[in-house]
Amino acid sequence: MSKTLEFFFDFGSPASYLAWTQLPRIAQEAGAQIVWRPMLLGGVFKATGNQSPVMIPSKGAWMLRDLARFASRYGVPMAFSPSFPINTLTLMRGAAGYENSERFEHYVKTIFEALWVQQKNLGKAEVVAEVLSKAGFDPAEFERLVSDEAVKEHLKATTEEAIKRGVFGAPTIFVGSEMHFGQDRLDFVAEALAR
Repeated sequence: MSKTLEFFFDFGSPASYLAWTQLPRIAQEAGAQIVWRPMLLGGVFKATGNQSPVMIPSKGAWMLRDLARFASRYGVPMAFSPSFPINTLTLMRGAAGYENSERFEHYVKTIFEALWVQQKNLGKAEVVAEVLSKAGFDPAEFERLVSDEAVKEHLKATTEEAIKRGVFGAPTIFVGSEMHFGQDRLDFVAEALAR
């Protein structure tokens, strides 16, 4: 496959979850490969002066309804946890650590579904350990992974790269140098891949 799409995401972004449910189909239909780019959305927000839409009450209320409409359109489950939003630093370090391993996609599925389907509070280390253990991961191994300096630096470097390329939120998808922001722009991603 010569065509690729880069998917910059953070687990704490509900729109990243919705995009994740659709991108494998879009990529398959286009004969493209997904390049997974876990980044730290908090770092992007800090560098760009952006913030989560939920921080603005009227925008946040609209966003919750809009995301529910998209979940219904896509035919996927979605439920906000009462603990939303959470600090995703450890979860994103996990994604960076597993990124080039055969466990990556299973890890991503486990975390996205725990957050956005099962409403787990993954801001708590003990809940993360329980979720990972049930999914066949060793929580002690996970702790070693997310504490590894090389993993920390990898996540930091990807986040810095995203910022340099103009990313201001999640999800952000690149097809070549063409940037698409938001899960509600996936039709443009499909069109870009078709060209």
